[in-house]
Amino acid sequence: MPKLLFARAPKDTVEERKIRKLAAARHAPADWIRRAQIIALSWERLRVPQIAHRVGCSEKAVRYRLARFNDEGIEGLGDRPGVGRKRRISETERSQLIALARTWPPGRPVRDQATGELTAAEESGPSNWTLDTLVEAAHQLGIVVARSQVRRILLAEGVRWRPPLLGHQP
Repeated sequence: MPKLLFARAPKDTVEERKIRKLAAARHAPADWIRRAQIIALSWERLRVPQIAHRVGCSEKAVRYRLARFNDEGIEGLGDRPGVGRKRRISETERSQLIALARTWPPGRPVRDQATGELTAAEESGPSNWTLDTLVEAAHQLGIVVARSQVRRILLAEGVRWRPPLLGHQP
């Protein structure tokens, strides 16, 4: 037979007031509201299946949240830190990559104002950025990044790396 599980009694009136206020809130994160409702319903002596039915989640989730609240208090309502996959590159490297994509490629010809001739800073360098050339340039800067990751980062930031199509106007 499963063990009956209830939320522990509030430590003081402040904790109880915070939980009940959060359970009735309309402008708070939905997951925090649901978790506070679980605690408040448990204080009303409802059992786990009844709470799960009322809140609209599984019994396992209710038991987990009650146990976390009993151990950690209000802090147990939040998510644990470090949830999800860690980033492979740092924020600094990410910024360097974005800045690199916003610069002119080293092989792009630039007209010399004095002579009017087209010259490139680096003759053998790429004249346009592609994902492959951006990856090579990032590797030269010491940033270990894959082609697909460069694409995701630039798309998320709204940075163009492809030259606009000639004659195409959006």
